[in-house]
Amino acid sequence: MKQRNALLAIHLGALMFGLAGIFGKLAETTPNMIAAGRSVFAVLALGLALLLWRRRTLGWPGLRQAALLGLGGLLLGAHWVSFFEAVKVSGVAIATLGFASFPAFTVLLEGVLFRERTQPIEFAMVGLVCLGLVLVTPAFSLASGATVGLLWAIASGLLFALLSLLNRASTHGIDPVQAALYQNLAVFVCFMPWAWSVVPSVTPLDWLWIALLGIFCTGLAHSLFVASLRVLKARTTAVIFALEPVYGILFAWWLFSEQPTLRMLVGGLLIVSAIFVSARLAR
Repeated sequence: MKQRNALLAIHLGALMFGLAGIFGKLAETTPNMIAAGRSVFAVLALGLALLLWRRRTLGWPGLRQAALLGLGGLLLGAHWVSFFEAVKVSGVAIATLGFASFPAFTVLLEGVLFRERTQPIEFAMVGLVCLGLVLVTPAFSLASGATVGLLWAIASGLLFALLSLLNRASTHGIDPVQAALYQNLAVFVCFMPWAWSVVPSVTPLDWLWIALLGIFCTGLAHSLFVASLRVLKARTTAVIFALEPVYGILFAWWLFSEQPTLRMLVGGLLIVSAIFVSARLAR
């Protein structure tokens, strides 16, 4: 893959990830059902990607690695459920911006769990994210849907940060797409029992949105991300993925008339700026 094609691939992947909140809002079913159904279609898409793109014989994870991948699947599913709960409660814009707090959690947790020194500029980035989150929601009150949705979204960001750090420690020596496949299998095993009673009530249109989530926003997006990393630096891809909340907000504004306020735009700008800073600090 040439660098130009890799850049197009990573932008398309960021766009797909940004559409996750849109499809989650369109699917009129429970967050548990969305997460479980998404994992089914993601497994199919990722399995096909492995068959088409693998360049070497894939190995099997050991018992410890398999257990960690299973734990990663549990974190991934919980991240999805909390994110889609935020979408249902407060809308796509607040949910996407709240989830965008995950780089701040990553910086703090990485310093604690991997005993890596946190630089002052990284603390400044965390402060920017916190200030952005304060501005995103108009008033902090548990009676407010915006506040409750933001809290769900922040929880989603925390879970995703934990997943990222777990993947750092557990996916050595295994193809990234293969690791994603195993984690999505774990999501299905863990969350389908909770969603099974809802399956008969899911309409064909809702299955379409869930399928688009699994195939495009999970399988295709992840495959494009992995393929682009063969050519681009990790920090370059991270900067481009900072556009994910921008894509999500623009589509929500266009499709659902979720027009962001000036205060929300300022808060979002601070959060996205912090993501750019985090990406430039990445090694």
